[in-house]
Amino acid sequence: MPRYDFRCRSCGATFELRRTMAQANDPAVCPQGHEDTVKLLSTVAVTGAASGSAPRQAPSGGGGGGCCGGGCCG
Repeated sequence: MPRYDFRCRSCGATFELRRTMAQANDPAVCPQGHEDTVKLLSTVAVTGAASGSAPRQAPSGGGGGGCCGGGCCG
């Protein structure tokens, strides 16, 4: 079940709740009992490389960029 971060506008506390995606935008009450809360934007870190592997490098060589990478367009 997804976790959502909230902040209380009354006391400034931040807290998280586990709830279904269907309940994501439902009102939340802070642990102190205040009802004036706002859902925070969560950030997710995603990496493309598997753990222990080296990052991929662009091929070196005659590529000059441009629209096709062949060097003909500048």
